[in-house]
Amino acid sequence: MEYLYHCLGFIFFIFLTIKLLTRRKQNLPPSPLSLPIIGHFHLLSNPLYKSLATLLSKYGPILYLRVGSRRILVASSPSAVEECIGKNDMIFANRPPTMAGDILMYDGRSYVWAPHGHLWKNLRRLSVVEILSTTSVQKSSSIREDEVGNLVHRHLLGVSADNGSSRKVDLKYLFGLLTMNVMLKMASGEAAARDKETEKMVFKEFKSLFFPSLGTNICDFFPVLKWIGFQGIEKGLKELYRRRDEYVQKLVDGIRFKRTRDNAIENPSVIEKLLSFQEEDPEFFSEEVIKGTTLMMFIAGTETTSVTLEWAMSLLLNHPEALKKVRAEIDSRVGHERLLNDSDLSKLPYLRSAVNETLRLYPPAPVLVPHYSSEDCMVCGYEVPKGTLLIVNAWAIHNDPKIWDEPTKFKPERFEEEKEGSKFLPFGLGRRACPGATIGLRLVLLALGTVIQCFEWENVGSDTVDMTPGTGLGLSKAMPLEALCFPRPDLINLLSQF
Repeated sequence: MEYLYHCLGFIFFIFLTIKLLTRRKQNLPPSPLSLPIIGHFHLLSNPLYKSLATLLSKYGPILYLRVGSRRILVASSPSAVEECIGKNDMIFANRPPTMAGDILMYDGRSYVWAPHGHLWKNLRRLSVVEILSTTSVQKSSSIREDEVGNLVHRHLLGVSADNGSSRKVDLKYLFGLLTMNVMLKMASGEAAARDKETEKMVFKEFKSLFFPSLGTNICDFFPVLKWIGFQGIEKGLKELYRRRDEYVQKLVDGIRFKRTRDNAIENPSVIEKLLSFQEEDPEFFSEEVIKGTTLMMFIAGTETTSVTLEWAMSLLLNHPEALKKVRAEIDSRVGHERLLNDSDLSKLPYLRSAVNETLRLYPPAPVLVPHYSSEDCMVCGYEVPKGTLLIVNAWAIHNDPKIWDEPTKFKPERFEEEKEGSKFLPFGLGRRACPGATIGLRLVLLALGTVIQCFEWENVGSDTVDMTPGTGLGLSKAMPLEALCFPRPDLINLLSQF
């Protein structure tokens, strides 16, 4: 038996020696020294975009990491992004397999998370042509205008019109409520009940379902942890899926019943459109596709938009001269006789510049949704193996002094001349760029412009707004946004008639 062990050991030694001698050394991108098993995990911390930016200063704009079983390529410069999502866009067109994606995303039957291929192309056509086309965006303008009007009339005028005195309002809550109602109305045709207490309950449930604090799932990098049920992560995701599915299915079933009762529906909601498509092509437009599409509207269309509104208003409150410029532009090009509407937005370039500067400083996704390589490729002269997760650090690019003049300063004027491109990435780039960028941006511009048109705004007390970011994956504010507002005298009558 001892002889057998010696023979097996010798064979293993020969096999290992041959493998080491014949293995070709790969020309991988720059990489820090890694540790056994965990790789570079010890170098990463929250917030992720800042810890990656720290490595950027030492190793350059393209970085190769290994975390557990995952290979990661980090791109932190416009040229690296162009190589990955320009030159190699097809190769990096997939999303990485994750536990959350497998459990929560209806087996990949949603445009954002579907693997690149026939299904994804059909879902893309559905999203871009039927839901988020220029025509659809224009048709949904009445929803955005109605909900913004509801915001300024019920929630802002209602608390601030007492003898013209200013009142403190919670803009974090109100912006979240606005974006939720817009997406609910677009998806199902109905916003939350107008009773304020009911609205609060609906909003609380909506937040808990679609924006729980999940963070990075460590089991995706160390699969052995999944096998032992680490921290009950998998169990928690399955329970979240059950609750989400129950909520969305209830919406779909309610609209399906409504369609059997009503012969024709004017201006159908997204779910109504999908149900009509299902009748024509039930094989593709399955329940999972309908629910996956609705789910992505809620996840991608609400929190990112409300967070952008929050940061934009915070920056303008801390820069009153910019706030005055926005108001002066609206006064001169829209006036006081009516509320700002969707068709006015193209006439307000400084407002757009202020929002772009907000997105540069505080992108809602500072690290873009990851891509995944489907085959070996070359990036900036380096070899990148198949199955590598691509992370684009948009925050690092947006704050690079080699690219932007005084990058930490709020200067909307820079976007009066700057052209958008691979150095400005709030919505991603390439075939996986956010398809809802136009509709989200229009809601931000309309809501921000209207509250500035109708109200005077001041910080609470003499302090500036706290601009400390949260520690999650998205760049949300750590502190609530509270401000004092009172209606502008010329617009009180107009607001009262809404």
